[in-house]
Amino acid sequence: MRQGTLLTLLDSGRLAEHYRTGAWRDETIYGLLRTHAERAPDDCAIRDRARRLTYRALLQEVDAFAGDLARRGLRPGERVALWLPSGIEAAVTILACARNAYVCSPSFHRDHTVADAAALMERIRAAALVAQPGYGADAGRSDVFAATAALGSLRHAYRVTAGDAAAFAGLLGEPLATEWNRDPNRVIYLAFTSGTTGAPKGVMHSDNTLLATVRAVAKDWRLDRRTIVYTLSPLSHNLGIGALILAMTVGGELVIHDLPRGASLIDRLDETGATYLVGVPTHAIDLLAELRARGRKELGRVKGFRISGAAIPSEVVAALLAHGVVPQSGYGMTETCSHQYTLPDDKPERIIATSGRCCAGYEIRIFRQDDPDREMPVGEIGQIGGRGASLMLGYFDDQAATEDSFNAAGWFMTGDLGAIDEDGYLRVTGRKKDVIIRGGHNIYPARIEALAMRHEAVARAAAFPIADARLGEKVCLAVEFHAGRAATAEELLAHLDGLGLSRYDMPEYFMAIGALPLTASGKILKRELASRVERGLLTPAPVRWQARS
Repeated sequence: MRQGTLLTLLDSGRLAEHYRTGAWRDETIYGLLRTHAERAPDDCAIRDRARRLTYRALLQEVDAFAGDLARRGLRPGERVALWLPSGIEAAVTILACARNAYVCSPSFHRDHTVADAAALMERIRAAALVAQPGYGADAGRSDVFAATAALGSLRHAYRVTAGDAAAFAGLLGEPLATEWNRDPNRVIYLAFTSGTTGAPKGVMHSDNTLLATVRAVAKDWRLDRRTIVYTLSPLSHNLGIGALILAMTVGGELVIHDLPRGASLIDRLDETGATYLVGVPTHAIDLLAELRARGRKELGRVKGFRISGAAIPSEVVAALLAHGVVPQSGYGMTETCSHQYTLPDDKPERIIATSGRCCAGYEIRIFRQDDPDREMPVGEIGQIGGRGASLMLGYFDDQAATEDSFNAAGWFMTGDLGAIDEDGYLRVTGRKKDVIIRGGHNIYPARIEALAMRHEAVARAAAFPIADARLGEKVCLAVEFHAGRAATAEELLAHLDGLGLSRYDMPEYFMAIGALPLTASGKILKRELASRVERGLLTPAPVRWQARS
């Protein structure tokens, strides 16, 4: 089906089903902003370190910037590239694109080079660029505006300095008297997968696919206009975008994390009155470290913490609960949004051991690893398949990848492995491509990593394969220790054994690294670790587990 210039998976059957269940509605993210601005114009909507805007003020900036984009000749369906640090300006750009049915692509991260950004802009045929001069991995040597000046699709490039309200306001003209987009099924968001296991793909979403899970989270976690959402994840990532949409849905306030390095997160949480945090396990670990360092027992008004991106170590869950914060363990993908999560009343064991249950409007099943059309019984590990209201509308400009992502029955195959228990709770065991096959035996890195991080000295852990001429692959465990702590390889193997790891799954190589390589969203780059080993930049030490008699 053609939707503007974009080929999507939207069809009449999907429309009818999701409207029938109420998972989709005739409302848009921008429409929600307007509703709150009319209902409570003086309520605070968004803040960063530089500014704090009410709903009335935010709507005015969004309308003005949308007007300026329209004056540049942009048409619905065209792409806008966003390369800014997290701040109000990034949020305004995202919402302005939604207003006019432009497709915002915010997946330009701080660790991208200018060449990366230019290539991605060419790939999506960007009609506008909103970027901060001097931002990015090689900002001191390259200029994104010069590198993309000759791009044929580009109509205008905005030079924006995040946090500089005057500079941003100078770009804004008067709002155009044009009708805003009221169709919640148009593509408005183009996010690229993190690319840790291959070339990133462009994932297309509409208002309805983005709002489906957010509405469910708000209901299940009892979030409302009194909620102050603090996003530790940047607005260039799905979690950060989800936090923005959550605030717009409930009419609460979004606080954007833009602290300088070394600044106190606890002080910022106290200052803003944050009640609900969004981030990855690394953020939780760092926050708990600051609590310990300062001898703090409480965490202001924070009551909930959505944690995605990786399994939450059990000691992190226990520590958060001890500080009065309920972790929300979850699972989702760029393609599926955050459809899976634990509930506020779940027991700690559930939060530690699982990624929760599907929210309303989404469902998952487990399929054989070697046959995506054969379903697995309860409790058995297989590939996770899903379908529902928050599922993407397809991969941008890649019909083959879109078609190849579904099984014969129309279930989206995630590439992740897991098992569902009798109560519908999901336990993720790793990615299908991450499975380490040692002499025909499947080893799941996620389990090794989760157990390793239960050691008091381990801050982060990654299990990845080392090539072996005889067995094919062996497991290497790389760890990053907490400051001032350490453990030997033998101690860690004994720790894994004590927690029940099979001797057949034991690591046979070990490395202690000062800082594991991370993506901008906080995920460990296992492929980078493996690459460094292959290039001789890292040398794992052979280890062998021997059970004590």
